[in-house]
Amino acid sequence: MKRILFVLLMLALSMPALADQQEPGKGVKVKPARATWNTGYFQEALVSAGLKELGYNVMKPKELQNPLFYQSLALGDLDYWTNGWFPVHDGQLPKNFYEKGEKVGYVVKAGGLQGYLVSKRDVEKYNIQSLEDFKRPEVKEAFDANGDGKADLTACPAGWGCEGTIAHHMDAYDLEDDINLIKASYSASMADALARYQSGQPAFFYTWAPNWTIFKFKPGEDVVWMNVPEIKPTEAQEPMVDRLTVSGIDGAVSDPVKLGFVVADIQIVANKEFLAANPAAKEFFKVFTLPLGDINEQNTKMQEGEKSQKDINRHVKEWIAKNQEKWDGWLAAARKAAM
Repeated sequence: MKRILFVLLMLALSMPALADQQEPGKGVKVKPARATWNTGYFQEALVSAGLKELGYNVMKPKELQNPLFYQSLALGDLDYWTNGWFPVHDGQLPKNFYEKGEKVGYVVKAGGLQGYLVSKRDVEKYNIQSLEDFKRPEVKEAFDANGDGKADLTACPAGWGCEGTIAHHMDAYDLEDDINLIKASYSASMADALARYQSGQPAFFYTWAPNWTIFKFKPGEDVVWMNVPEIKPTEAQEPMVDRLTVSGIDGAVSDPVKLGFVVADIQIVANKEFLAANPAAKEFFKVFTLPLGDINEQNTKMQEGEKSQKDINRHVKEWIAKNQEKWDGWLAAARKAAM
C-alpha cells in the first residue's frame, strides 16, 4: 500500500513538469503581425496555431504595411510575422534593423516569384522561348484577342508595384508595338483569361506566387514561366540583379529562367529579444516550411469565396490533419529546444 501511495505521489509531482514540457510558452503573450496581402494570411494562421499548441497566448495579428511592421518590430511593439520577402524588403528596413530583428528559417525558399506565364501548348506550337518571340507576326496573331494586331497580356492594374516593372520591360525590349497590356481588374481579367484558355485559346499573363492563379494554371502542365530576352534591371532592381534569374523553378521554359522580376525567399522575421526568451518559438519558426503548392491551393479557396477568418482557421485545421506527422515533428523539435 505504501509503495502504491509513493508511486501516486511521484506521478502527481511529475504532472506539472510534463505539462510545462508540452506547453513551454505557457503564460507568454505573443504579439504577431501579418501583411496586408491576403495570400499571406494562411502562413500566419498556421504559425499562430503552432504557437498556441506550445502554450503561447497569441494575440490577434496586427495587419500592417511592410515598413511599419519592421519599425514596430525594431521598437519591440511586435514579436514576429511570417511575411518577410527578401531581398525585396531589404530597402524597407529601418536603419540598423538587424540589431533588433532577425530572419528565421524559410517559409518558402525562392517561393516569392513574379513573372510572365504562357500557355504550354502554344509555347510548343510556336516555339516561344522569351518575350522577344511576341514580335513574330504568327505569335502576335495567335495571342491577339481584340484584333488590334498586338498580343494581349493580362498585366497589372494601374498603381500596382508590378505596373512599373512591366512598363520598363515593354520599353527596354521594344515591345510597345507588339504587346497590349490589359490593366483592368486583375481578378476579373484573370478569370477571363482562364475561361478563354479552357475554351482552347492561348493564355499570356503576369502573376506572382503564392497566388491562386498558379493553382488554376499549373506551371509545367498548363503554362510555363517565360524568359525576358535579356536581363535589363530597373534602377531599383540593380542591387538584386542576381535574383532576376533563377534555377530549379518547376514549369519554367528553361533552366535557369530569366524572369526579369526579383525572386524572393519568404521568411519569418522576429524580434531578437523575443527569440532569446522563447527558444521553443524560435525553433518552431526555424523548422516551419510550406510547399508553395499548398499555399496556392489555399489561396484558390479564398479566391473562390472561402476568405473569412473562420474559413482560414478551417483551412489550417485541414492542413494540419493532412500533415499530422510533420506537424507533430515541428512541435516536438520546439519542445526539445525549450528543455
